[in-house]
Amino acid sequence: MPLIWIFFLILLFPFLIFVFFIQAATFSFAKLGLSPQMAVFLFSLSLIGSVINIPISRKKFIVHDEEEIFFPFLFYYPPRVREQIIAVNVGGAIIPVLFSIYLMQRTPLIPTIIATIIVTAVAKALAKPVPGVGISLPAFIPPLVAAAAAILLSHNDAAPVAYISGVLGTLIGADLLNLPHFKDLNSHAISIGGAGIFDGIFLVGVVAALLA
Repeated sequence: MPLIWIFFLILLFPFLIFVFFIQAATFSFAKLGLSPQMAVFLFSLSLIGSVINIPISRKKFIVHDEEEIFFPFLFYYPPRVREQIIAVNVGGAIIPVLFSIYLMQRTPLIPTIIATIIVTAVAKALAKPVPGVGISLPAFIPPLVAAAAAILLSHNDAAPVAYISGVLGTLIGADLLNLPHFKDLNSHAISIGGAGIFDGIFLVGVVAALLA
């Protein structure tokens, strides 16, 4: 094979992966009751919304610096005041939650609540606050747990139960229950449902529905 064709295939590979992911996402959302057109629309809206953060809180906190002494003088550095902005990510929080509310209208309540509690506990246990970065969470664990719980608790409605429990459980366990630790992250801006959590929540919709 000529070298130019190998180079072309290497350049084309990321595009093929992206197209495959779109097809998988479309199929997953179709299992949740959406038409192919609405599935593509929701997919596109989530991607666009992933770069949009809506500020909901501004908090100021004091950073205490240690005093440095150089004999015979005392150099004192006064505490610095920082501002931390907490925002909500549109693609990783608002859109998935709104879609979950829509799905709840035709989803059994008790299995959904139990599955959500299970995913919340797992997400809380695995989520790690990373200073300067945010909340880190293994992306594939919540959808796998959500799918397994949904299949065990509500086999006939496994797909919507998996999606709802995966979305809400990940948001509650990884982000909301870690709100007290946000001030320790040393980040100027923290996005609920953003960064690594967006990956987990978006994969919940794709992987959970596929497996369920």
